[in-house]
Amino acid sequence: MRSQVTVKAGLKPRGAAFAMVLALGLLAATPAWAQETRFPEGVFVGEFSLGGMTQDQAQDTVSAYMKEMESRGVRLVVDGNPVNATAGQLGYVWENPDAVKEAAGHVKGGNLVQRYMEQKDLEKSPVHIDLKASVGEAQVTSFIEEHCAGMMQEPQNAAITRVDGAFQITPGVTGKTVDMAATKKALDQALAEPGKEDVEAQAVITLKEPDVKEEDLASIQDVLGTFSTDFSSSGASRSANLSNGASKINGHVLMPGETLSGYECMHPFTIANGYRTAAAYENGQVVDSIGGGVCQIATTLYNAALRAELEITQRQNHSMIVGYVRPSMDAAIAGTYKDIKITNNYGTPIYVEGGTSGRTLTFTIYGKETRPGNRKVEYVSETLRVVDPGAPTERVDLSMAPGARRQVQSAHRGLKSRLWKVVTVDGNETERTLLNEDTYNASKAIVLVGPPAPVVPADPSLIPGQPVDPAQAGEAGQPGEAGQPGESPGPAGPGQGQSGAAGTDSGSQGQTGPSGGSGDAQGGQASSQGGDSSSGNPGASAPAPSTADPSQSTPAPSAPSPAPADPAPASSAADSAPAAPAPPAADPAPAAPADPAPAPADPGAAA
Repeated sequence: MRSQVTVKAGLKPRGAAFAMVLALGLLAATPAWAQETRFPEGVFVGEFSLGGMTQDQAQDTVSAYMKEMESRGVRLVVDGNPVNATAGQLGYVWENPDAVKEAAGHVKGGNLVQRYMEQKDLEKSPVHIDLKASVGEAQVTSFIEEHCAGMMQEPQNAAITRVDGAFQITPGVTGKTVDMAATKKALDQALAEPGKEDVEAQAVITLKEPDVKEEDLASIQDVLGTFSTDFSSSGASRSANLSNGASKINGHVLMPGETLSGYECMHPFTIANGYRTAAAYENGQVVDSIGGGVCQIATTLYNAALRAELEITQRQNHSMIVGYVRPSMDAAIAGTYKDIKITNNYGTPIYVEGGTSGRTLTFTIYGKETRPGNRKVEYVSETLRVVDPGAPTERVDLSMAPGARRQVQSAHRGLKSRLWKVVTVDGNETERTLLNEDTYNASKAIVLVGPPAPVVPADPSLIPGQPVDPAQAGEAGQPGEAGQPGESPGPAGPGQGQSGAAGTDSGSQGQTGPSGGSGDAQGGQASSQGGDSSSGNPGASAPAPSTADPSQSTPAPSAPSPAPADPAPASSAADSAPAAPAPPAADPAPAAPADPAPAPADPGAAA
């Protein structure tokens, strides 16, 4: 028994020694990375082997490499022209800086046995983590635009103009552009090559055809619709606005589905843009506005588009009637809320021609005619109701002479109307469509009037019962005094009557001579008192017998009566004390017709 126990006891030290030897063997077989937390062999980031490195060492090594790659030379060939740059100039950036951390995630670690077994697996199946880097598309675009501007060309549309009644077409030009996305991809592929040597990449060139080609414009040959309006009553400023505005629309080409805006073509309505100040409608009144008259352009274009049967995308009528078209056939321009917009609903391009000739404004739409020849279109204006504007509005203007009148705005009738489109085929009506139903406001005429005539005190020399200086009376009868300004020398009676009349007219017209208004008033007085003289010599003229009762020459104390005509010669009364000037007569300004033509436009621009 003792011997058995000894054996067992002896076995215990030998088993412990064996385990110790086994552990030391395994420890010897365990690589150094397991003891110092290093990557095992067989782990790669890009072309870098991380075996034996700590994670921090691996991160520093890869980061330094990627930094060096920013200075790597790049030769970019654009349409056969080489341009040199660096990767950094093209926005080169490391996209997965966590690659080392990702590689560490593939290492499980564990006890000595597990680590040993993992090492064996990595020898058979290494771990490879790709380095991801790329250039920036924005930086590539900026670089190419800066260094290759002359190498590229934007496409140019074919153009068409009308010269001396014939169309001339300029062919389009095919454009060359760089496909930035495809060029960026080519640069990324070149820079992904290992090493630090310079790389080369080809820019991807794209040919871009113009939107409008010569063969498209060649179809523009036929007149689809035309319309003219007259502006012979317009002044120089409004006429200039019509010519200027029409020129800004002239020559526009609309491809199928495209829309033209009259406002967008013609604005801004400024002096710098070639417009002048002319009459316009604003809040029911006629005012001066820069660009006054452009509504007539909108109206003329609208009617040409109707006859071409284009799509009318936007149209509004004026606030008051205009004189250059019938009701409901007008179109207004006012700021951005009233506009004329036409859309090409044909399958081929159309050309818009507009301009003035003499005192006529014309728009013509050209294109390819596809409508049958036996089909006709007519537009019929129908007036439903007329509203009278009423009596003129009078406004006192203190700067005017008393009693004077001046009309500053004509009256406009109010209307309710509508417009019909009537289609006939071989003379038979096949279609009648209501297009517009409009209301036009009535507007009173506006007349400026002067203030009331002031009350003039009576001449004391003409008051009955007042004594007359005999010296003045004697002087007044001297020969030749009847020829004062305001009178016409000539035979007595008729001659003096004409002189008096002339004096009255002269005063009403505001003319002044050496004796001013008083001379005119004297002329009138001489006419009234000396018109019965029969002698041609004013100094020798005898006064006409008085038919008045001499007893009434002195007024009664209670109620004085007007004195009869003075029996003294006319020159006595006229020269003894000058008579007060007579108030001017009212200016007989003719009333304007109720519907003037042409009228101006709505607010913002004029009709």
